[in-house]
Amino acid sequence: MVRLVLFDIDGTLVHTGGAGVKAFAKVFATEFNANDGFERLKFGGRTDPGLIREFFGCHQIPPTPENFRRFFERYSFWLDHILGQGRTEVYPGVWDFIHELEALPEPPLLGLLTGNIRLGAEIKLRRVKLWDVFRVGAFGDDHEERDQIAAIARERGRRILGGRLRNDQVLVIGDTPLDIRCGRAIGAKVLAVATGGHTLEELERFEPDWAVADLRKIGAGEVVGG
Repeated sequence: MVRLVLFDIDGTLVHTGGAGVKAFAKVFATEFNANDGFERLKFGGRTDPGLIREFFGCHQIPPTPENFRRFFERYSFWLDHILGQGRTEVYPGVWDFIHELEALPEPPLLGLLTGNIRLGAEIKLRRVKLWDVFRVGAFGDDHEERDQIAAIARERGRRILGGRLRNDQVLVIGDTPLDIRCGRAIGAKVLAVATGGHTLEELERFEPDWAVADLRKIGAGEVVGG
């Protein structure tokens, strides 16, 4: 039985119309006068600090703790502002899948596994009343590497569950090959959903345990009880 389910956010739970990407671009332009090369950044499955470090390197901006703090202070402001002007949507099947998990005889602990910083994740998910669904999580400000974030999320879940949690009792749900990889890095089961930027065929090549077009195509009992 799966006892801990860890969800990615962007492309898996919600679609923000690219609000995070737009907020990144706004901060780079207004705070660091850096405009060129932004289109080369690949956001899917990445961590916020890793993306910032890459862009800093392209523009010879020192990756100091002060510059990271400066970035994230303005990023949170712009993210909230841009989200307020657009529309954040929950992907098809997400709410039903969550309700199915919660209704199981032994419901698993629900958590987040994301490259977003914690405040960015909260800003996005509060827009659609999803934030309070999750009791545990690990974020981009916990570690710059996605595989390490996965390990942190698993450990936090293990503590809440009383210290006993096998790797195969963890399920990671995400929409990119990097989500599949980080799930495998902690020995977890993986459910890939083609709601982000990758097709079902692309995701299947990375051999997740399950791959579906969206969460309407699979029941919670199929992945938690198996």
